[in-house]
Amino acid sequence: MNFNMKEAIEILENTPQTLEAFLSGLSEGWLHCNEGEGTWNAVEVVDHLIEGEKSNWIPRLKFILQEGEGKPFPQFDRFAHLEEGAESSLEQKLYEFKSIRKENLATLKLLINPEIHLEIKGSHPAFGAVKVRELISTWAVHDLTHISQIVRVMAERYREDVGPWKEYLGILRKK
Repeated sequence: MNFNMKEAIEILENTPQTLEAFLSGLSEGWLHCNEGEGTWNAVEVVDHLIEGEKSNWIPRLKFILQEGEGKPFPQFDRFAHLEEGAESSLEQKLYEFKSIRKENLATLKLLINPEIHLEIKGSHPAFGAVKVRELISTWAVHDLTHISQIVRVMAERYREDVGPWKEYLGILRKK
């Protein structure tokens, strides 16, 4: 097992700044490209990350600590962010994400003592028994997954434009 609470928090703390540094100032073409119908662009990924901060990670953690395996925690609607009507600028969304993440990490540090709480189990509605450690690990890897997704989608936009060099660009050779 590689899980280390401090290391997971490092990823969680750095994600907002990573996205801000990478996405701020980019043109609409970069921010709104996707991989086709039913896929997300960079802005939609940020919206999804915000939704997760509001209704997934900390609410589930609190539920596990309160209920244990007694009853499954509520399902997370992974697509709820697509139904939001209010349009904010990317800068506003990145600020919101950074603010909520900061609050959530403060809550995480208050709620979880790594020597006591990591093996506590809760009940996931689809997977059954899950541990606090697994939830926090998933939170960090979820961030990495969506950072990777954003980069992949943006690279795909130039697939045809790079010509024969795509043979040397691993991100484009996967198709």
